[in-house]
Amino acid sequence: MIRQTGRPQLLQSVSQLNDCRGFVIAPFDTSGTVPIAMIQGDDIREIPLTDEQAIYSHAGYDAPDEERKEIPAILPQDKESQRWKYFIDFANFHSQISDGVFDKLVLSRQTEERLSGDITGCSAVTLFLRACERYPRMFISLIDVEGVGMWITATPEILLEGSDGRYRTISLAGTMKLEGEQLSFDTPDATGGNDLIRWTDKNIQEQRFVSTYITECLEQYSDNVTEKGPYTARAGQLVHLRSDFDFSIRDTSKLGNILNSLYPTPAVCGLPKDRSKRFIIENEPLPRGYYSGFMGMLDPHGTTSLYVSLRCSRINGRVIALYAGGGILPDSRGEEEWMETEMKMDTIRNLFDVQQ
Repeated sequence: MIRQTGRPQLLQSVSQLNDCRGFVIAPFDTSGTVPIAMIQGDDIREIPLTDEQAIYSHAGYDAPDEERKEIPAILPQDKESQRWKYFIDFANFHSQISDGVFDKLVLSRQTEERLSGDITGCSAVTLFLRACERYPRMFISLIDVEGVGMWITATPEILLEGSDGRYRTISLAGTMKLEGEQLSFDTPDATGGNDLIRWTDKNIQEQRFVSTYITECLEQYSDNVTEKGPYTARAGQLVHLRSDFDFSIRDTSKLGNILNSLYPTPAVCGLPKDRSKRFIIENEPLPRGYYSGFMGMLDPHGTTSLYVSLRCSRINGRVIALYAGGGILPDSRGEEEWMETEMKMDTIRNLFDVQQ
C-alpha cells in the first residue's frame, strides 16, 4: 500500500515512463483531462492481508468491529434500455468487421448503478479487503487520487512483470462463465488442460490475434522470446484462454518504449491497432477513462508489476460506474456479447449485496 503527500506527477504519453519509478495509473486514451498519473510513494510497505488492523491503520482509519464491516448494497435497476443501446453500438462495430475494415474491435460499455450508502474512507478499505479475499488470483487495487478519482480493480491480466532484465507478459482473451461441475475447475499449468472446458472457434481466434500481436511487439526488443500456451486460466467465476510470454532485455531504462509498443493490445483495442483505437474513441458511447488502461508498480531498476485495468469500477459517493467490454469478430453475436459484459461486471458487483 502507498500513501502520498502532494499531487501525482502527470504525464501525457506512455513513452515518458522511460526510467520512471512509482505507481502508474494510465488511461486507455491519454489526454489533458485524463493524464497518466505517477505516484511517488513516501510510505511503501508490505502488510499481510491477515493483519487487517495494520491495513486499516496504514490507510489512516481504525479497524471496525465485525458488525460495522458493512458495504453499501447495489440498488436494483432496469437494464432493458441499456441492453438495446448496446445492440445499436454492437451493430455499428460488427459491420466494420463484416466489411473488412478491421480484423477485430473491442466494444466496451459503462453502466452507473446506485448504492444504498457512500463508499468512503473505512468502507473503501473494507471493500478492498473483501476483493482480496474473493479473488486471490487477481491483482487487486483501490486508488483514490486527485484528478483520477476512486477506482477499484480486480484484474487477471498482466501487462508487464519482472526484474533484472527478465520480464513476462500474457495474452488473455476469450471468456466463458463456469457453471455446474465446471466450478470445480482450477487453473492448470501451461501444459495442462481440463476436459470440462470447451472453447469455441471465435474465442480461440480472438486469443490467437492477441498472441501474434504480442510476439511481434516483443521481437522488436528481444531475441529471446518464449511462449507457453494457450491454456485455460480461471479468474473468479470466469475462465479465459491464456498464453505466457517470457523475454529478456538489456536496457531496462526503456520500459516506457516497450509499454508504448505493447499497449493497447488487441485484447482491449483491436487490429490494426492505431486505426481501431481511433474508431473506438470516436464511436463508443462514453469515454473509457482509466478502464482498460493499466496500473501498478513500475521500477526499471527493481521489480515491475503492471496490469491491464479490467474488471474495474469508478466510485463516486453513492454511484458506482461499472465497465466491461468484449472482442468483436465476424462470428460474434450481440446477445452473447451483452451477456459477456454482464458477467465481467459481476466481478465487482459481487463484492456488494443487492438490495431487494
